[in-house]
Amino acid sequence: MDTTLPDQAIPADNPPEGQFVIPATGSLHELRPRTLKHGDTFGVFDHNGDAIGAPGSTDGIYHRDTRYLSHLFLTIDGQRPILLSSTVRDNNAMLTCDLTNPDLKDGEGKVTMAHDLIHIRRSRFLWNGGCYERMAIRNFCDTTRRVSIELAFAADFADLFEVRGAVRERRGEHKKPAVTADAVVLAYLGLDKRERKLRLRFDPAPMRLTGGQACFELELEPHKMERIFLELRCDPERSKLPATMGFFDAFLDSRRALRRSASRATAISSSNEIFNEGVRRSVSDLYMLMTDTPEGPYPYAGIPWFSTVFGRDALITALETLWLDPAIARGVLNHLAVNQATEFDAAADAEPGKILHEVRYGEMAELGEVPFRRYYGSIDSTPLFILLAGAYLERTGDLATIQKLWPNIQAALHWIDHEGDRDGDGFVEYGRRTSEGLINQAWKDSHDSIFHADGTLAKGPIAVAEVQAYVYGAWRAAAEMAQRLGHPRREFELHAKADILRTAFDEQFFDEEIGTYVLALDGDKKPCRVRASNAGHALMTGIALPERAASVARTLMAGSSFCGWGVRTIAASEARYNPMSYHNGSVWPHDNALIGAGLARYGFRHEAARISEGLFAASIYIDLRRQPELFCGFARHPGSGPTFYPVACSPQAWAAVAPLSLIQSCLGLGFDPARSEVSFDRPLLPDFLNQITLKGLRIGDNAVDVTLTRSGSGVVVETLARRGDIRVVTTN
Repeated sequence: MDTTLPDQAIPADNPPEGQFVIPATGSLHELRPRTLKHGDTFGVFDHNGDAIGAPGSTDGIYHRDTRYLSHLFLTIDGQRPILLSSTVRDNNAMLTCDLTNPDLKDGEGKVTMAHDLIHIRRSRFLWNGGCYERMAIRNFCDTTRRVSIELAFAADFADLFEVRGAVRERRGEHKKPAVTADAVVLAYLGLDKRERKLRLRFDPAPMRLTGGQACFELELEPHKMERIFLELRCDPERSKLPATMGFFDAFLDSRRALRRSASRATAISSSNEIFNEGVRRSVSDLYMLMTDTPEGPYPYAGIPWFSTVFGRDALITALETLWLDPAIARGVLNHLAVNQATEFDAAADAEPGKILHEVRYGEMAELGEVPFRRYYGSIDSTPLFILLAGAYLERTGDLATIQKLWPNIQAALHWIDHEGDRDGDGFVEYGRRTSEGLINQAWKDSHDSIFHADGTLAKGPIAVAEVQAYVYGAWRAAAEMAQRLGHPRREFELHAKADILRTAFDEQFFDEEIGTYVLALDGDKKPCRVRASNAGHALMTGIALPERAASVARTLMAGSSFCGWGVRTIAASEARYNPMSYHNGSVWPHDNALIGAGLARYGFRHEAARISEGLFAASIYIDLRRQPELFCGFARHPGSGPTFYPVACSPQAWAAVAPLSLIQSCLGLGFDPARSEVSFDRPLLPDFLNQITLKGLRIGDNAVDVTLTRSGSGVVVETLARRGDIRVVTTN
């Protein structure tokens, strides 16, 4: 029985209550915060390394969806230091802030110390639920100087959704700070009856220490240095680390772990140093966002709002990086299989066989104030799970993992056939089961992202174009897996279902007049005749008939859709187009990576290269060369950078790896594990590259290094080194 709630009364221009929007009260890009992450902990800091606990600020240290540290403020003799520089290392291992003193004056306004005499270097990293900082204070004056270094701190223990703007009627109890000579413990007892603690430990012990400030009095001889160490530990009693762990030991452990995980990835270098910087940042962001679960590595979605398990985001991230590091896909598949829904739960939008959308651990989730404790409200995670499993097998030949996952794949297939297809028309639709659930449950999940040509919002249940494409890809992938596992009848059945869906999809979704696939079918099966980027996903999975591909490609790359930086989510000609919106005219790197893969699949490699060039050109203007979650869809103009979206997450996993995915699309890179072959099908280098080198392209224990070099209108592939039995095949 379809228990979907009707959504006819949704307001068109104001998000309805319960949609958990992120209010844009300020611009994250304007602040350009410095971010660090390890495991379930992340930090957001300003350029000085401080966390300013002002209303609306995202600064602080967060652990499992709670902000443990909300304020950290460094002063020298009561004044804020002057910023010299601030940077996160290329590998994201450490934040370094260089500061100096301003003019310091006495009570009568007389300068007692001129500026730029005291240098302060703050070095900080996260490791296993802790934040470690070293402050090196050096005197460059020719006389001895006495200075006071103060650190003010506070912990609001706010739930992440409170930081995002949610207002709570009641909160828990803040405990009295426990202060010793060298440490402070701040604690909060939540309404969920869980006590959360933050311990701050100083070395050496401060001269004065209270529940909100540490003060150090330093006597610095000329050119001498003093060091202050600070360790912040979230829930220290639950930590697996020693009660105290020195800065250097922790840093060595963290760097070794980062090096181990990143060493799995194929190394990429090119003739363009700016592109190399962007690639290094992409790979570093990927592995910083990676969290080790019992089932394997899992990329958390993004900082600050989505640093947790998301199904859709991780599945797409794993698809984008399958050529680079297949272990990510294996970890994602195994973790999502363990968390697959096994029963009906309307509040969680859960149905047997459905794949997870989001997990939250904060107080509000535990109390049910938000529905995301374990939430399944995404229509695309389940087919993407099957699609990734098939792609993983094709990439690695790892049949043992697929054999283990086969019951989960079968459960997912059952969900597609039954709960996914609510009205039995052959298409998969979504609709929330309670008023607390998300209204739109595809990747464009804003309340106003699915609409008709006149701008009227579509009512549910809604069948969006890309989900049908994912289902088609899932059935094809499942058929191949069934064949490999010795289930010929299941293979035949799944191929037949895919063929039927392809025909029906073409008949009901392709619109000759707009030249592409419509955005969606609404609850009355009326087409949403909107030119949208979703059509590119149909190319990606192969559901598009070959005779439609050229028209779809033209529409995607037309001036109304391709703004120069990338393909807009909807074309500028559409009724609800707004280049500053979240989903109605903006440019999303991950969306463009999937479109690029689709274009390349149908032979439009030059168009894929144009998308690659657009994202590369945008990166020139982006701090740290870091691809954000999205940016505004304004047209590109010579000599000007992209317009940034105010509350875009950065880093964001599926955005970070979009340039890496586009490398594969441009180069036509493929793998045949049965033959131990790496192939390049009609490789093409984007205009900004004359050469690219890939080291460590792996199939099992075998690996190969190759260089691709522009030669006239073509590309020459040269094998540099082989390790094991592996071949390189090129098709021109």
